[in-house]
Amino acid sequence: MRDERSKLVMKKETLADLPQLDIPEGYKLRSFHPGDVTEWEHVIRISFAREIAFGDKIGFQPPFMPEKILFLCYEGLAVATAVAWEKEDADINCGYLHMVGALPGHSGKGLGYTIALAALHRMREEGKQAALLETDDFRLPAISIYLRLGFVPLLVEEEHSGRWERIFNELMS
Repeated sequence: MRDERSKLVMKKETLADLPQLDIPEGYKLRSFHPGDVTEWEHVIRISFAREIAFGDKIGFQPPFMPEKILFLCYEGLAVATAVAWEKEDADINCGYLHMVGALPGHSGKGLGYTIALAALHRMREEGKQAALLETDDFRLPAISIYLRLGFVPLLVEEEHSGRWERIFNELMS
């Protein structure tokens, strides 16, 4: 499902209160290695139900920082990913949680939460004090994770208030 409306924005005001990062048994956390483009694109294609080229969202243009692209791997294969990114127009003290995805074959293990939390820990290690993200209305499982991590909606457009109200109603039903 592709939503052409503006992205919804969420912010976590502080990274000082992050819970401990516990990697589920059998999984390994690592950063991007040469040759990971295909694995990243596979996880993102399945998670987002559409083709998204690595070069379009992350790319290798300077400053390419592979340590910001994280994977959870199972038996050596990437099954979840998130990026601890920076937006050019954002506050220097604020990280950007980007391209969070997990393969459905591993659902129920908290991998979306774990990989997002790992990215937030990476941001904090880099000296970031807060984090932003953008999402879509229909990504209810992801929004639920972001709320559990302490993100709150930012109303950046007039229509966002009503959209968030609908989302919260759906999450509570």
